[in-house]
Amino acid sequence: MLVRAQELQPETFAPFGEVIEPRRTGEQFDRSNPYTPHTEHGHVPLVLTNGEPVLRIMHQRLRGLSFGKMARHMRVSQCLGAIGGKDWYLGVAAPGNTMTLDKVAAFHIPGDRIVKLHVGTWHAGPHFTHDEAMFLNLENTDTNSRDFGEAILAEECVITPAA
Repeated sequence: MLVRAQELQPETFAPFGEVIEPRRTGEQFDRSNPYTPHTEHGHVPLVLTNGEPVLRIMHQRLRGLSFGKMARHMRVSQCLGAIGGKDWYLGVAAPGNTMTLDKVAAFHIPGDRIVKLHVGTWHAGPHFTHDEAMFLNLENTDTNSRDFGEAILAEECVITPAA
């Protein structure tokens, strides 16, 4: 099944999570533009209270753009972002108990963005076409052993870049 990748926009990604965009640093010292993180646009609350948070750097070889399974985590809001500015893709489906092909969406994620997945969001990736890429991954230490749900899809999904 072909899944056309959408360009990452906060509004279209909202059912699955939130987008963390770059913010120019040093603005907290500008009295004409005070910096109050908890009220700023782009403030993204995380759920990390159900375990011990861990920040990892994943070094991955070429994965291609196809997937036949999706995973979800019910205790943590996982964050993923590329290190080094490489663009990438993520397959997603909104949180829910059942996972069917008609719920699958895909996003093209620029290398200067991080995505935070809502608790329970189904996801597959990161996927990319580079020979290798590195990713920042924020989750709990036991996410993949004690908080891992998996759905095997009825058919393989292939992400196609947006036209």
